[in-house]
Amino acid sequence: MRFLRIAAAAVSLSLFPALLAQEAPSPDGPPPASDAPALATNDVDAPTLNINVNLVNLYFSARDKDGFVTNLSKGECAVSEDKVPQTIKNFTQEKKLPLTIGILLDTSGSQTNVLPLEKESGATFLRDVLKLKDEAFLISFDINVNLLSDYTNRASEIQRALNKASINTGAGTGSVTGNGEPRGTLLFDAVYLAANEKLRMEAGRKVLVLLTDGGDQGSQETLKSSIEAAQKANAIIYVILIADHGFYGGGGFNLADSGARDMQQLASETGGRVINVGHDGKKLEDAFNQIQDELRTQYLLSYTPTNAKNDGTFRKLDLNCGKGLKIETRKGYYAIAANDAGN
Repeated sequence: MRFLRIAAAAVSLSLFPALLAQEAPSPDGPPPASDAPALATNDVDAPTLNINVNLVNLYFSARDKDGFVTNLSKGECAVSEDKVPQTIKNFTQEKKLPLTIGILLDTSGSQTNVLPLEKESGATFLRDVLKLKDEAFLISFDINVNLLSDYTNRASEIQRALNKASINTGAGTGSVTGNGEPRGTLLFDAVYLAANEKLRMEAGRKVLVLLTDGGDQGSQETLKSSIEAAQKANAIIYVILIADHGFYGGGGFNLADSGARDMQQLASETGGRVINVGHDGKKLEDAFNQIQDELRTQYLLSYTPTNAKNDGTFRKLDLNCGKGLKIETRKGYYAIAANDAGN
């Protein structure tokens, strides 16, 4: 299992029950064995993009200059795969389909002064959005990647975990890798692990919300591999860019740098978007409200691809629902056979 390699090399995940928990091994010893239970699969009733089924499911939202559009019909939209038109079979607005949300919280040193804002707004968002059949989990990332709260539909449990989250710069602790120095901010590792280990076998709508300034230092995974993991999990990524300007010497965080560009690609390739809030608590609250509104106005479009080969290739998707509409959806999917999909 690839996670074991990552945990041994770069990441220490503390799990709430133990599912991904691994202590960093001694450089001289073998990786520890995991007694974690296997994830249950339910790929018959609710197929997703990463399993061997004859339907491709595409979640999307549509906006015009006045906001989200909620009255689209099947006949108004056209989808193509690798430039080949496809026949839409199902088209619904998904207000009640169960939702799985992963909150990824940056707890590196650069977030010291904004972490309290993130805790408060994140807890309010989950209280508002989680319904009876929904679930959420919370992961923090810094020099480690830690699961602070496993799947629950109780916003109060996530809030308790949020309240316990703290900044970790690695001062005095050394590296989880045994290299003697902390590795920095393992953002890409956190996205990869959340998508691959937590969301990949889940059904229905799946969302990751990142609260971060976009900087990654020391991850073993890359922007490319984290995007690929999210696409294979059929997970939408929203990035809330929030920065402690004081940490950057009072000059502010340059949102045009490589970190911000990486976050834009991470979000757009998976059907989400980036919302820049600076270090403003009101903007952060508004960002969560925007995500909540978008989740409540999503559509689900399904089609049987004309290319039926499960050859592991990436298929580019294009969705158009009329002039003047901005469509937020993933850029494509991987045609993966069942025996390669982590079953």
